[in-house]
Amino acid sequence: MFYGESILSLNLEEKKTIVAEVSNEINKAQAMVIAEYRGLGVDNFTRIRVKTREAGVYFRVVKNTLVRRAVANTPFSGLADQMVGPLVYGIGSDPVATAKVLHDFAKINEGFVIKAGAMAGVVMSAKDVAALASLPSRDALLAKLLGTMQAPVAQFVRTLNEIPVRFVRGLAAVRDQK
Repeated sequence: MFYGESILSLNLEEKKTIVAEVSNEINKAQAMVIAEYRGLGVDNFTRIRVKTREAGVYFRVVKNTLVRRAVANTPFSGLADQMVGPLVYGIGSDPVATAKVLHDFAKINEGFVIKAGAMAGVVMSAKDVAALASLPSRDALLAKLLGTMQAPVAQFVRTLNEIPVRFVRGLAAVRDQK
């Protein structure tokens, strides 16, 4: 269901299609964040949709009962109790990116409030989602790991390179003495 669209206007087939779409996204996801959106205008929704799309996060306003059906028997089923009120759902394969894009938007829009989140069967509070958002991205963590793994090898190469350099310096010193 899109922003402003009434659930009453959906027939049974359209509801099944939405449940299937959300289920498909949930099956690929590592994290899910739910947020309340009270008083947000179309321009704010457009901004958050662009940001979530850039981050690879599935972002949609869906009737809570349809999402409850989609999360049943998944690692995100613990969020079903939190699905009350006007909610928007952020679902993504990168937990940090999912939490970060929604948390950053919530910081600058008071009508957008993170309610809860979930990862691999663990339900998170709004504070947990904020803590997850403060972590470095997956790419940054991989870069740090690669740098850490390369450091001993780089030091070994520098040590091996120092032997011929010292030899050449020694020969130059002997040559200068003669």
